[in-house]
Amino acid sequence: MDSGYITALAALGGAALGGLTSFATSWTTLRTQMKAERSASSKSKRQNLYKAFIDNAAKVYGDALIHDKLETTGLIDLHALVSQMRIMSSQPVIESAIKVVKMITDTYNQPNKTPAEIEAMISNGSVDILLSFSEACRDEFEQSRQI
Repeated sequence: MDSGYITALAALGGAALGGLTSFATSWTTLRTQMKAERSASSKSKRQNLYKAFIDNAAKVYGDALIHDKLETTGLIDLHALVSQMRIMSSQPVIESAIKVVKMITDTYNQPNKTPAEIEAMISNGSVDILLSFSEACRDEFEQSRQI
């Protein structure tokens, strides 16, 4: 075999290998970027969902403390948010959200609280029915960061 052919084949082989390496690197980088973007998008959606749930639950709970007439619209909104959580959230977050809605519903069935009773609830921390929900959300975000 002529040395010119060997040189040409070596050059073609090197170019092919270099092109394949470049393609593999680009493909891996793009795949990693897309995965990071999906993860960030999912986290952002869950953050917005949890914020909406916390805001609505706080309003409806405040109403439940001082009224005994069920605020149907607010409770339906909370159930809708829980349903959205069932699509994208972990089981502990969903279970905590369901407990919050149940506590709010139970509060409507109790006698109205006086300002002094509400102040006592604030002092002893029992007014914070969203604590376990918030902690479950934080744990979920910490676990997703570790993956």
